[in-house]
Order: sequence, then structure tokens, then C-alpha cells
Amino acid sequence: MAGEPGSGASGGSLADFMAAPAEEGLTAVAGAPLENPQGRADRDAVIEALKSVHDPEIPVNIYDLGLIYEADRRLNGDVEITMTLTAPHCPVAGEMPQQVAEAVAAVDGVGRVTVTLTWSPPWTPEQMSDDAKFILDMF
Repeated sequence: MAGEPGSGASGGSLADFMAAPAEEGLTAVAGAPLENPQGRADRDAVIEALKSVHDPEIPVNIYDLGLIYEADRRLNGDVEITMTLTAPHCPVAGEMPQQVAEAVAAVDGVGRVTVTLTWSPPWTPEQMSDDAKFILDMF
């Protein structure tokens, strides 16, 4: 019957207005293999590049939010990153991995960057750095 919950007559449910969940394993790539690799990219430079990417809804970078699960720096200069987001329905889910790949690919000594999105384990606020908790007043 029109107007009843679930009938769609009232404009739909909350799910109709949420972004579609990002798929597990979504991959973004940037950069290219180095012709003359000089070993692993500088760890601190890779971290600084990761810290340059921010979640647009939270005033903290993705590294301090604890969204980066792994950043494997290979001997040939390539970097493989596994990351998550605060929620599967995050509106930037499709864009964030590419932003991360491009930021890290811009680091000297970095070749090809592959970023893979995962939901396991799910992100929790406990993964944030103390700096992030301080900024967000979560102590």
C-alpha cells in the first residue's frame, strides 16, 4: 500500500541514498617500473606521501587514521599498499585508493604503486594514532 514503510512511496529507504559499498580487492595503480631501481624507496618519504592524503570528511590524514594496513616497499622500487576505509559505504571509496597510489608514486625512488582496498579486518577507531585521537578529541 502506498505510504507504508518499505513500499517506496515515501521516497525510498536510507540505503537508497547511501553510496554503494566499495568492492573488496578494488585496486588502483600509479607510476611505472623504474629502469634503474636503487632498492627500496625511503620509508619516511612513503609515509609522508601517505600523510598527504586526507579523508574529506575527517580532518586527519589516512595514515594517522590507521587506514594503511601495509606498505610493502620492494627492492625494485615498487610499493604495494593494502588499505581500508572507515566504512564500506564511504563516498570516496572509489577515489581514495587512486589518490593514495598517485601520492606515493610521486616519491623519488618509487616505481609502480599498487593499492588494494580490503575490509578485513574492519577499521576501528582504536587503529588511530595518538595524534589523530588528540585532533578528534577521542581520548
